Amino acid sequence: MNDKIELNDGSTALNIISWLFGIVAFFIGLVNAFWGNDPGFGVFVLLLSFIYFLPVNTILKKMTGFTIPGIRIIRVLLGIFIIWAAMGVGELFDKIEMMTNSL
Repeated sequence: MNDKIELNDGSTALNIISWLFGIVAFFIGLVNAFWGNDPGFGVFVLLLSFIYFLPVNTILKKMTGFTIPGIRIIRVLLGIFIIWAAMGVGELFDKIEMMTNSL
């Protein structure tokens, strides 16, 4: 029985971009969770960032036999939502300034 999970679901460049955006989204969630006025939104973005870190589609297929069709398109749309929400609604730069002032 082979329990190995395949980590490569596409090109290496796309995987690197996915991990880098996951780090950015994780940071955005962290800032919003601890220095924002809506910690629930920060936790929500933290949880969403894991779709960029983990091989979600592979783990889901292994556990349930179901895969998410078009996972890359979903990641792109989710990334646009995270950036839009953090920059526009979430006032990310104000929160980063508040974070650096408090440290």
